[in-house]
Amino acid sequence: MSAIATESNTQVRIATIGSVDDGKSTLIGRLLHDSKGIFEDQLNAVSKASRRYGDGSFNLALLTDGLRAEREQGITIDVAYRYFATPKRSFVLADTPGHAQFTRNMVTGASVSDIAIVLVDARHGVVEQTRRHVSIAALLGVSHLVLAVNKMDLVDWAEESFDQIVTGVSEILHSLGSTVPMHSIPICATDGENVVDRGDKSPWYVGPSVLDFLETLDINVADTISGRLAVQWTLREHGGSDYRGYAGRLEGGAVRVGDSVTIQPKGQTSVIAGLTRAGTPTDIAVPGDAIAIELVDDLDVGRGDVIVVNGDSQPVATTRIAADVCWFSETDLRVGDKLFVRRASGEVLATVTAISHRLDLDTLQNVPTEHLVLNDVARIELSLASPLVVDLYSVNRAGGSAIAIDAVSNATVGALMVRSAV
Repeated sequence: MSAIATESNTQVRIATIGSVDDGKSTLIGRLLHDSKGIFEDQLNAVSKASRRYGDGSFNLALLTDGLRAEREQGITIDVAYRYFATPKRSFVLADTPGHAQFTRNMVTGASVSDIAIVLVDARHGVVEQTRRHVSIAALLGVSHLVLAVNKMDLVDWAEESFDQIVTGVSEILHSLGSTVPMHSIPICATDGENVVDRGDKSPWYVGPSVLDFLETLDINVADTISGRLAVQWTLREHGGSDYRGYAGRLEGGAVRVGDSVTIQPKGQTSVIAGLTRAGTPTDIAVPGDAIAIELVDDLDVGRGDVIVVNGDSQPVATTRIAADVCWFSETDLRVGDKLFVRRASGEVLATVTAISHRLDLDTLQNVPTEHLVLNDVARIELSLASPLVVDLYSVNRAGGSAIAIDAVSNATVGALMVRSAV
């Protein structure tokens, strides 16, 4: 994979993750401030908030900690998204909570990100939340993991402290069998050292600053899967009474007029006769586009069906899946429990048929368990009441992800990553 950014990935989604007080919000604030991504009125608002909630010094963390509870407690609670651009590319930054109580919010931000920036306090090193967050980021399949060892000024920029943390996080990834590339940068987010510009406090470090690295990193995934459109609704009014377009958000690869397709789970085949994007006809659509597909044949296609371009890698319609789960509920999960499994291709009732193992965050080993508790990461097996069209998560993040919904309260209780399907 090239280390040079390409035109096809000019926007990058990034999640900052780490323990409480490791400096996630400050890092984002520093990136926004030093790259001139903040308006004057925002700076004035942060200045006022700094006087109210802090010691009066300008607190960059308040750029993302917008909730009153966050500013009063000095912690991040919800996911805060910030947007900024440089001449080379644009960024969507997700500031995620570090406290274990808000793990579900951290998963929300990281699950849609290309890159995870893991912050570690140079004084404290690798702690339980570091292991939890690195493990979840690896399971979520981020394309790159940036290890930002923060507060290096508080350990006198000691190379030994930096190396120990790099080794610790590398061992976590190795124990998980993860192949996600890791890139390590020593920083001081408060002063901006090695964040936007390279500093001179760490002469032993010869790599780029955080922003330089983010601007040049290629996050393209090899185009190994064909286009998939989970149909959300049918359009009948555009283009006359004979028009029938199937609309949704494109996943996987590109689609073109003339492509042969299969309708899952029904197995019907057809050819794409036309594409529209924002009501305008087009010959090609790329992943992420909201489009409508018109087929040559008049078929029974509706919500819950998936239009798939024929190719080597195809999703499957299955009634049994094994999935990794991040459990978000204070109610324990046990074999026999009922859940709704929801994704773009539909929602089905499921029964937990097995809990294979739980990840022990102290040893990073999979251990047997009879139930899951809040914030557990585990492998479970589910029997589905009707077929659901899925990909394996390792093949297609979007097509292999789902959420678990409590069958009684309708609350979201888990994030699922499909590992196998029968």
